[in-house]
Amino acid sequence: MSPRIEPLTAETLDDEALAALQVGFPGAADRYLSGAPDAPPFPTVLGLMLNHPKLAAPWFAYNNVLLYDPAITARQRELAILRVAWLARGTYEWLQHVRLGQQAGITDAELEAIAAGPDAGSWAPLEADLLRAVDELMGDARISDDTWKRLSEHFDTRQLMELTFVVGTYLCLAFVFNSADLPLDEGLDPGNIPVPRRED
Repeated sequence: MSPRIEPLTAETLDDEALAALQVGFPGAADRYLSGAPDAPPFPTVLGLMLNHPKLAAPWFAYNNVLLYDPAITARQRELAILRVAWLARGTYEWLQHVRLGQQAGITDAELEAIAAGPDAGSWAPLEADLLRAVDELMGDARISDDTWKRLSEHFDTRQLMELTFVVGTYLCLAFVFNSADLPLDEGLDPGNIPVPRRED
């Protein structure tokens, strides 16, 4: 399937796109654009976002707070993102965050349980409620009173706010990636894990 919006490549970045990348990911920009034989491939997600540099630069800065200065743990964040990606049938988002989730300690069995949802039976109560909060936000645009009360026993105000921001942020990204038909990066191999797929 051809992308609806063609991601820029390292070779096709204009000055405005390059400036946005350097603001958002200064170290990564140097790595991707070094021209060295061992330079990593330029991710298609960055190439997609940089089609709109004025939007991309502040988005990168905002998203970096969620990724690099979080109030919730990396595992909690990745559980929430993966559940969003599964429900939104976001193949690109799911596969990218499978890798990040595995780095945060999420196992292949837990990836299958994320697909099954909060009532899969294998979750600790807090993680079941975290996944349930994702389902409620995506289904009703609100965490229910019961789920909020239980989460409040473990999360402070900043953590509760951040959880809702994570869900909203990655649902927004799923909208963009799915609608743009964002192609997968080379080597993004799902292996034996479940993968959400769209019917169309």
